[in-house]
Formats: sequence, structure tokens, C-alpha cells
Amino acid sequence: MWLLHLAWRNIWRNKWRTWITVSALSFAVLLSVLAESLKEGIFDNLIKNVVGFHTGMIQVHQMGYQEAQQLDNSFRVNDTLQAKLLSHPNVSACSFRLESFMLACAGDKSKGCMLSGIVPNEEDKVTRLSEKLIAGHFLQSGDNGIVVGQGLANKLKLRIKDTLVLIGQGYHGAMAAGQYPVRGILRFGLAEMNDHFAYLNLPVAQEFLDANDRATAGILLLKKDDDFILTRKQLAAQLGNSYEVMTWEELLPEMSQHIKTDSGDMRIVQWILYFLIGFGILSTLIMMMLERKYETGMLLALGMPRYKLILVLVSESLLTVITGCVIGILLSIPVIARLHLQPLRVSGDFAKAYERFGFEPVFPASDHLHIFYTQGLFVLVLGILLSLYPVVSIMRTQALAALKK
Repeated sequence: MWLLHLAWRNIWRNKWRTWITVSALSFAVLLSVLAESLKEGIFDNLIKNVVGFHTGMIQVHQMGYQEAQQLDNSFRVNDTLQAKLLSHPNVSACSFRLESFMLACAGDKSKGCMLSGIVPNEEDKVTRLSEKLIAGHFLQSGDNGIVVGQGLANKLKLRIKDTLVLIGQGYHGAMAAGQYPVRGILRFGLAEMNDHFAYLNLPVAQEFLDANDRATAGILLLKKDDDFILTRKQLAAQLGNSYEVMTWEELLPEMSQHIKTDSGDMRIVQWILYFLIGFGILSTLIMMMLERKYETGMLLALGMPRYKLILVLVSESLLTVITGCVIGILLSIPVIARLHLQPLRVSGDFAKAYERFGFEPVFPASDHLHIFYTQGLFVLVLGILLSLYPVVSIMRTQALAALKK
């Protein structure tokens, strides 16, 4: 205890130097936490918008469907298949879809769209689709209406209760044509989904496409999203060769690669930040040793053991680093909380550029607990390693040479 008490008194002998050092460390930790939080938040939001509201973490198809996405590669929905999927301990819900590309028409306007036949209650459990409703009401069981994306509705000038005509090809090349009243309008975070998605009740879509009791995909909701790779392997072994089980990374390889590439770029920026933090700590230690060179020489000349002097100086460094890290983490909590609850939202040309590449122009911060302590611990470990400088300095110090001014 005497050692910590002495070290604590020593660091406050020069208050300006200590406060400058602690402030620099606190600001560095704050920046580090903010950078990591925004990185994870942006990617989590992207995955939530695409994976959470469309693909799901895992999909089950008829073998070969991913290579040739057509109705002829659909599978028959049955209770046995659904029971197998729901029997897995990590699967909490399953929703079957029948998807096909259609031409949507209203008045003299037309636009291509992706039609999805869904079971409303099951789909809402998996993708929370009803949360995106901005007008009208969501599909009910037995409803023969349709809900569409906001961009598609704007393009075709559709309003609630208007009629949408769909034309396309059904199962085994059958001609598919029908008209459906608009029940609701959805707004997604991604322009691609806004402009092209429309939803019918699964039985209505099956009848429209002449694909009775068939589906193109089974969308799974997992209890633990982090275990999706292991879950995919186990389900693939359980279902056999008739079905293909795919994760969102396999379904959306471009987005997965984009996240990995951007994560690597952000990691480089963080390493540069860590380098600047380390340089700031080291410069402070060098300044401290130069200021106390005469004091160090005097203590050695009076017979103080080098190891005790080393312990005191290292303790001072560690106390300064720990204080800066703790203050930095405490300062980052309200900042991250604010950015998590009220994300940064850009507008204008910058927002349009993001939407053009299929990204929502929103920058939320992640509030995962591990971000705070990992960044704080990293700066702390960096400070501990740099605290070896006083050890080297003391070991090389000669008492008589240090006493000379």
C-alpha cells in the first residue's frame, strides 16, 4: 500500500502534466470506443436491414435452387419438413416463402418486382416485417390483398385500396396473371428492397403461380445468431442431399465481403489511432524521466535500491494510464448511448450515394458491452508495455552523471 500511496502522491506533484496526460488518454479511449462502436453499429444495422428483414440467418432450399432460382426448383411444404427444422435446439421459428420475379402494373405504368408469398404470422416472427408498415395494414390470414414497398408504390403511384396487376411465369411455365388490392405499404432501410418487393399470402401466391403446396425457401429464426455456422452444418446433415442449407453469408456474398473489407480498413485506422496513443504515452514518460533526472540521481546516490525506484515509477505510470482509461470509458458511455438511441442520419447527395450502393444512410452506434472493456483494456495493456521505459531508464542511470546539471 505504501508503494501505491507514494506513487499517487508523486503523480500529483505536477498537476498540469498529470491532467494533460490523463486527458489525452481519456480522449484516446473515447475515440477508440467510438470508432469500434460505430463500426459494429453500422454493420449490425446493415445486417439487420437485409438479413433481419429479408434473407434471415439461414435459408433452406431445394437442392440446386441457389444456382437456378426458378419455381421449377421449389419444394413441397409438409409438416415433416417443418418439424425437422423446428426440432433443432437453435431454431425458434420457421417461415416458408414462394418467391418469383413478376411485372407489376398499375394504370399505364409498370415495374419489375420480387413477389413473395408468405405466411404472415410466421413471417413476422422471423423477419418482423410488420414493423416496416407505414400505411394501411399488414396481411392477415386468408387475405387476398398485397403489401408493397414504398418505392414500388411511388413508382406505380399506388395508394391503399388501389389495384395492382401482376404478370409473369408460374410453375412449369404456366402463365400467371392476377390483380390484387393494395392493403399496406412498407418502408425498408434499403432502396433496393423499397423499390422491388411485394408480398402476398402464401396460399394466394401458390394459386396465382399454379404452385400448390410449394415453396422456394424456408427462412429460419435462430435463438443464438452467433451459432449460425454450426446450425447450418447440423441441419444440412439432418435434411440430407435433397435440400441445401445456406447462411446469409452464402446468400449475400457481396455484402459479406463488403463487411470484411470495411472491417479491415477500419482496423488499419484503429491501429493508427493506437500508434498515436502509444506515442502520446511514451512522450509523457520521456518528459517525466527527464524532469526527474536529478531526483533519480539523488535517490540512487543516497542508497535507494534500484528495484524500489523502478516500482515507484512504474506504479506512477500505471496509475496514470488506469485513471485515463477509466475516465475515458465513463465519458464514452453517454456518448455511445446517445448515438445508439439517436443514430447519425445523413442527407443530401451523401445519403443518395449510400442508397445507390444499397445502404441505409444511418450511422448507429453499437452498445455491446465488450466494446467498452476491450478498448479500455487494449489501451491499458499498451500503457503497461510502455511503462517498461522507466525500467530501462533507471537501469541505465548513473547517479553521478544524473546529479550533474
